[in-house]
This record gives sequence, C-alpha cells and structure tokens, in this order.
Amino acid sequence: MGKGNGFFGNDEGRNGMRADSKVIAVFDYDGTLAARDSFWPFLVAVAGWPRALLALGSTLVAAVINKPEKAERRSFIKERMIRLLLKGRRVDEFGPAIEKVKRWSRDLPTADLLREHYAKGHHVVIASGSLDIYLPHLLGKLPHHALICTEVESVQGVITGNTPRGNCVRARKAKLVAEYVEAHGPFDDSWGYGNLPHDLQMMELVKHRVIV
Repeated sequence: MGKGNGFFGNDEGRNGMRADSKVIAVFDYDGTLAARDSFWPFLVAVAGWPRALLALGSTLVAAVINKPEKAERRSFIKERMIRLLLKGRRVDEFGPAIEKVKRWSRDLPTADLLREHYAKGHHVVIASGSLDIYLPHLLGKLPHHALICTEVESVQGVITGNTPRGNCVRARKAKLVAEYVEAHGPFDDSWGYGNLPHDLQMMELVKHRVIV
C-alpha cells in the first residue's frame, strides 16, 4: 500500500517470464477476470453486514448533501466507505477477510485469454479499481507483469483512509495505464479487456478491444 507509482510488478512477471516489449494486453479485474465485484464483499468481510450497511446509508446521505459531480459520485462513495470502515485498522489484520473474498471469487473465461497472452510473451497488465490491500492476494495463479489499482495509504502499518492517487477507475484508470504504456513502451500492438461503461476510456488507448 502506498507504493507511490501505482505500478506493482516488473518486466519479468509473476512466473519469471520476461515480457515481449512489442505487445501489451491490459485486463480489468472485477467483472472481466472475476465474476463479481470484490470491493463490497471485502468491506463486509472486514466490518460485518450491519456496520457496512450503516456506513453505506450514511455515505449515500452524504452524497446527496455534497452533490459530487456525476462522474465522481462512485469515487466519492468508495473513498468515504474506505475512511469509515478501514481507517485505523492494521494492515496485518485483513488476512481472514481476504480469505473469505478468495472463497467467494470465481474466474471468468477471460482469465484463460490472459494466460494465452502471457504464454506468448506479451506484456500483461491488470488494471483495476480494487484495493491494493487485497487484490494481489485474489490474483492467485493469474500471471501478470504489472498491477495497477487503487492504493490505500498506511503509516506504520495502520490504514489512514486516504487514497493518494485516487480511485483507479474510468478516467483515472486510463491515465495510469497511459503513464504505464509511456514508461514501458513503445508497443507495436495492444489489447484491452474490460466492461462498459467503466473501462471505456481505458479501452480507447488500445488497438484491439474485447468487451466482457
């Protein structure tokens, strides 16, 4: 958490395979590689249903009062939920909650396409709005060379509730992916896998787009 540059991993990848610098494949996670969203199940696993629902209710009221821009409404809700339910908790206490989410998660067929890209030596990047607290643990045996996701700040092992680089979705995700491509490219060919409308801006960065 709080890695600073938003990129996890390196050119050698999870299984020691070096990426072919000429081709990049970018995959969303929730709803693309995995069948369900992981953020809400994680919050429930951490805080329990009653507290999670109370936090959601107060957050929806706060959204009505503060009236964030439509494009920022989901991020407003997500970031406030992080502060309400995760702030002050120690990073090392999330193990049981992560294990619960791992048992609930299920890979979609798109995961096989990711493995095919990786086997061909393509540069595989997973870009997700999910949190760096748990997402690396959910990826399991999915090979990849880098992970871009929502960073949650911690100080001396305690969650501050801040997301210093913002919510890694929509325009923010596209910006982080573009920065990654610039830093690691150029690429002769590019693939993107995601769902609409959440990944539309990211998909505009690649030549081949697969909507899941």
